[in-house]
Amino acid sequence: MRGALTGRTGRIVIVGAGLAGLACAMHLAGAGREVTILERGERPGGLAGERVVGGWRFDTGPTVLTAPDILERAFAAVGERACDRLTLRRLDPAYRGFFPDVGPLDVRADPEDMAEYVAAECGPRDADGYRRYAEHVGELYRLQIDDFIDRNLDSPRDLVTARLFGLVARGGFGRLAPLVERHFADERLRRLFSFQSLYIGLAPRRALALYAVISYLDAIAGVWYPEGGIHRVPEAMAAAASAAGVTIHYGAEASAVELRGGRAVAVTTADGVRHPADAVVLGTDEGTALRLLGRAGTARRHRHSPSCVVVQLGGLDVPRSLAHHNIVFGRAWERTFDDIIGGGRVMRDPSLLVTNPGGGDARTAYILAPAPHLGAGAIDWRSRGGAYADELVTLLDRRGLRFGEAEVRLVTTPADWAEAGYDAGTPFSLAHTFGQTGPFRPGTAVAGLDNVLRCGAGVQPGVGVPMVLLSGGLAARRILGGT
Repeated sequence: MRGALTGRTGRIVIVGAGLAGLACAMHLAGAGREVTILERGERPGGLAGERVVGGWRFDTGPTVLTAPDILERAFAAVGERACDRLTLRRLDPAYRGFFPDVGPLDVRADPEDMAEYVAAECGPRDADGYRRYAEHVGELYRLQIDDFIDRNLDSPRDLVTARLFGLVARGGFGRLAPLVERHFADERLRRLFSFQSLYIGLAPRRALALYAVISYLDAIAGVWYPEGGIHRVPEAMAAAASAAGVTIHYGAEASAVELRGGRAVAVTTADGVRHPADAVVLGTDEGTALRLLGRAGTARRHRHSPSCVVVQLGGLDVPRSLAHHNIVFGRAWERTFDDIIGGGRVMRDPSLLVTNPGGGDARTAYILAPAPHLGAGAIDWRSRGGAYADELVTLLDRRGLRFGEAEVRLVTTPADWAEAGYDAGTPFSLAHTFGQTGPFRPGTAVAGLDNVLRCGAGVQPGVGVPMVLLSGGLAARRILGGT
């Protein structure tokens, strides 16, 4: 395999105990490598972290889990099962959409139940469209997962497989919006099955149809929630990794990768401790990786995904109409994407993700508003963030979702994401444009260095919890000699 490591690979140092770094460590430890993780924080998880304020617990990143079978691979690598350390609950509905002037619409967990629900709410034509869409995107996923997603791609030539022709034949290189529109007439369904393109930094009319696999994982294959919150996932992974012999140093911020003759030989931490290595894996965004390698200022010009403003509320009355995961749509649609992606401004008619973690009687809420990344707009988030959070809560009140007074309010803006080390102030990393997809996206190998690798959302295969977990596995394969 091009890009496979040469030389000794017995002793590995990984920078970052995020989901990618932990997955990489588990695959390597299971194969007998000596693995050390250096994590600057005091607990694992990276973006999938946790804050406890005033007695209220908040996940700092993702709020649901998809494709638990991919998580299971990391546990299997160290001879464990995820269910031995985690209790996952499938959410039903997976989503609830709220729309102006019409009633809400759910995305139900069971596909046949969903088809019957669509028939009752939207009519038999859309129910038939849903069945065809579910079958179509399921096939797109099956065509992509082994050859194009869970695979190190070093050259466009690596795309030429039998499945490529199947992907072309099924319109995978068309656009997402027309694909969805061919299957659904109801505007609510069109939005519920295409808003996921924002995860990859593109409007539905610009995203490739092959990214319908995101709505497949989100809305058809199933959405899951671990008891206790998403942060329980990296906690469980770290515990399993440690049991398999991985050494994790918390409060250990990497300051430099020591290079000698085109190879990394050690990683030094801010407190001066030197950790020798036969290979180094950087589970960081590109900016941090380049700084550690002494290449600061040499980043390629990339297009980043939009960022977000997150408002977390604790100790409040949550509207009973909320499901766990909710999308509160505004009247505008195309203009919303234009505002945050091309216009560099906050949404003039916002569509928001509102999560009631844990559901039921839980008294916390998580409001996410997509926003321009720092390179796309000139918003002073330090002065604007609090007022914008007020605007979002007021907006939800006007739309019938009244939260009342909260005991605790936390606001995270693009400025905060940048301070935490996320390039361009976005936790969603690089957009999945054609030029940043597959072999055109940065790979796990670092050019010019024989034994330095990267993993995380900024490299192949891309953004999202399942993809980040896969990236850790792909980096491990470079070391272990697989593809």
